[in-house]
Amino acid sequence: MTGPLTFTQGDLPAAAGVVAATARHQEALGRTLWPPESVTPERLARHYPAPSWHVAWREGRAVGAFSLLDADPPFWPDDPPGEALYLHKLAVHPTCQGQGLAHTLLEHAVQVTRESGRPWLKLDTAASRPALRRLYETFGFEPVDEREVSGFRVVRYRLPVNRA
Repeated sequence: MTGPLTFTQGDLPAAAGVVAATARHQEALGRTLWPPESVTPERLARHYPAPSWHVAWREGRAVGAFSLLDADPPFWPDDPPGEALYLHKLAVHPTCQGQGLAHTLLEHAVQVTRESGRPWLKLDTAASRPALRRLYETFGFEPVDEREVSGFRVVRYRLPVNRA
């Protein structure tokens, strides 16, 4: 698949399909990212409502997805309203990994954040995930701190989106 990407918003079933395929693939490699049973559409909708999902499509297939939230109190409890959008569940379908799509998804998240008028795009990732941390850092995210949230050690990252 090499055609252009298009993005839609709000398609929870398509997003869940990409996230679940990624979860199963990572688990098969012995690198559980998210337990597959935790990324069903019903479970995802509890924390990431349908309108928060952005899905990348190529040639009629969902190839990437992520959720952008307006607030993220569990991970960013001290942020004032309107300071950032918060990225969660960035996923590239296993059949499309290694093609630079993660950076394309991040670029889209930056664009959406900029258009929302928020100065920051923020995220967290497991401290024990060096490949994910490298992905975010090479994209330009700066580490803010490392902390424990709900029993998980995470690194919080932020990226200013109003740079020229």
